[in-house]
Amino acid sequence: MTASPPHIGMLREKPLHASLKLWCAEEGDRLEVKVDRYVIDVVRDDLLIEIQTRGFSSMKKKLTRLLELNYRVRVVHPIPVTKRIVRLGEDGEILGKRRSPKRGTVLDVFAELVSFPGLLSDPNLEIEVVLTEEDEYRKHEENKAWRRRGWVVQERRLTGIQDVIRITEPVDLVALISADLPERFTTADIAEATGATRRLAQQAAYCLRHMNAIEATGKSGRAIEYRLV
Repeated sequence: MTASPPHIGMLREKPLHASLKLWCAEEGDRLEVKVDRYVIDVVRDDLLIEIQTRGFSSMKKKLTRLLELNYRVRVVHPIPVTKRIVRLGEDGEILGKRRSPKRGTVLDVFAELVSFPGLLSDPNLEIEVVLTEEDEYRKHEENKAWRRRGWVVQERRLTGIQDVIRITEPVDLVALISADLPERFTTADIAEATGATRRLAQQAAYCLRHMNAIEATGKSGRAIEYRLV
């Protein structure tokens, strides 16, 4: 492993990514280190720490390769539990601020893990979910982001951290959904027990099934029934 000079990815680093990298780094850690053919955010002894603010699918190949080489890898992933939306004008002036009604939870990690659910069975991989407070800066651009009426996210900035949840094995993910589930359950039961949307419940079931943490036992009407393994 060799320390790397500033590269194009680091020079274009977004504020949220940079803040989380500094937050998780400890004395003696090395930043931006080349390992195999990849640049790693933080290296601590034999532990490789990668900050992934969104889009786990983009790192599947990288993770698979590092795990094949028997490296220990920690993925740090922020989920905003509170978010303030800041609208910017053409010259960067602040037009307004408002609190977003959307609140994230640790369960949102399932929406990312669908990209590589089987990898979490590897004992060398762990996920660190950071529940954050963030400011999200948006700027209006014509014919873009039609769901937000043209307001495009420019960057996210960290304003606080509420909690950190470490996921080291499938049983840690099971614990996120299992407290109020019946012995036989469907994705509707997961949604009801956790307060998640039905889609997120389906993503959770997909991940846990690929991790061999739950298994299908039959059907209840048209819905698949599962049980914990």
